[in-house]
Amino acid sequence: MDSRASVSASDETPATSPSPWAAAGVSDFDEALYHAILHQPEAGITGWSRLLGASPPRVRRACARLLRLGLIQAPDSTGGLRPVDPRIAVRALIRKRESESDLLAATADDMAKIYAAGLLRAEPSSLVEVVRGESANAARLEELYARAEHEVCLFDSPPYLAPLTPQLDLQSEVLRRGVAYRTVYSVTSLESPDLLAYAEGMVALGEQARVLPTVPMKLLVVDGRTAMLPLTSADVGPAYCAVIVRHSALTDALQTLFETFWQQGTPLSGTPDDGAEELSAADRRLIGLLAAGMKDEAIARHLGVSLRTLRRRVSDLQLRLAAAGRFQAGVRAAQRGWA
Repeated sequence: MDSRASVSASDETPATSPSPWAAAGVSDFDEALYHAILHQPEAGITGWSRLLGASPPRVRRACARLLRLGLIQAPDSTGGLRPVDPRIAVRALIRKRESESDLLAATADDMAKIYAAGLLRAEPSSLVEVVRGESANAARLEELYARAEHEVCLFDSPPYLAPLTPQLDLQSEVLRRGVAYRTVYSVTSLESPDLLAYAEGMVALGEQARVLPTVPMKLLVVDGRTAMLPLTSADVGPAYCAVIVRHSALTDALQTLFETFWQQGTPLSGTPDDGAEELSAADRRLIGLLAAGMKDEAIARHLGVSLRTLRRRVSDLQLRLAAAGRFQAGVRAAQRGWA
């Protein structure tokens, strides 16, 4: 047999997984010393040196490291270095590492701001992405929802690129993950029975919803840092384009715009108060549609009644709420928790 082949084979050592102690900053030698101390706590520096075949100065330096890590305790009146109960020492070491990791993670937002500012200086265009086509826009929208961590804010108005059911699935998944979800709907969004049912379904899942006669644009803002808004009308179909804006003064402005309109909106639903017990289910439904600011024709279509019947019922409600008009009646009812 070729001796060179034999030597080569003996040099190959199987790969081994790293020791779990490495994650805690404990070297192989320190780990070996710690085991020696656990086995023979009374041996002292000299005895542990013999056990490991290492010089006493090296063992002393390793003992100093183990002492800092809390795996051994300093000498006291009862004797020299002693090991700490591993069940206590290792748990304390894990908590310390977790605390250090949490501290590092807490700096991520600050570092991200520095990163974004650097991008803006080096290549401003990298903060803006144009997305072309219906399928590409749907994919990017799904990605933004998946990345949401804290809050999604939305201006909702027609027309819509995609069917409502997939959107409901995306948005309900966000709510299930504990992400806050706020939407300002335009009145025209809710004039269609399907769109109203969709909005009510979102509210039932935990969405906070408000309504305004109009909203300035379609808009999605995720975590106050990333925004998506259209560049073209959805009517153009496959040529539809949207823009994604990453964290910058522009996303801050868009978030402020959302908050301004949110404050002006009327809640889509509320918690009934004692007075609401006197309302019929039909009246509560009517109040909700009034609060949404819908036109008489759309409300009559939703309720399946004639315009004459609808206007009589609206007049009765206005008298009851001392309201000067339909929209004011809806707002006052919502403020009282009747909607």
